[in-house]
Amino acid sequence: MMRNIRTIMVVLALIFGATSMATAQVKVAHIDVQKLLEEMPERKAAEAQLKKLEQNYTADIQASIKELQTKAQTYQNEAASLSEAQLKARQAEFEKKGEEIQTMENNIRQAEQNARQTLLKKRQELVEPILKKVKAAIEKVAKAQGIHYVLDSSAGSGVIVASGTDLYESVKKELKF
Repeated sequence: MMRNIRTIMVVLALIFGATSMATAQVKVAHIDVQKLLEEMPERKAAEAQLKKLEQNYTADIQASIKELQTKAQTYQNEAASLSEAQLKARQAEFEKKGEEIQTMENNIRQAEQNARQTLLKKRQELVEPILKKVKAAIEKVAKAQGIHYVLDSSAGSGVIVASGTDLYESVKKELKF
């Protein structure tokens, strides 16, 4: 019985020892990816391009809204200046103008939705290559330093303590900025 306990203890010691040695060989590092992205010239250029595109869409939509408001005000003023008999006589005309205003409102809503979708698609087009470039640089630096795992230490990423190897400066240097 004592011999079995001793054998079990030796086996457990070997298992825990092997696990500890394997764990000691794994290298983990961290990097604040959000901070890195915010400082990248490519991202700043992409944001400027998106902002300009958004301003163009906003200007077009605002012009359409102003045109709609002007037409609506004109129709209201015209209707207010007519007598009851004149309004009845021109009822079909005013209904048509009301439909025209409704169509313009629908077109503006559609233009806003299209602008949002286009901006989202453009953002993805511009950001995707930047993210691939960052990932490749992180992988290259991690491999060069013999690091097995790299954690994202950006705010809200789930990393609570980031006191190990920080790859930020090395990756920034790799990206040449």
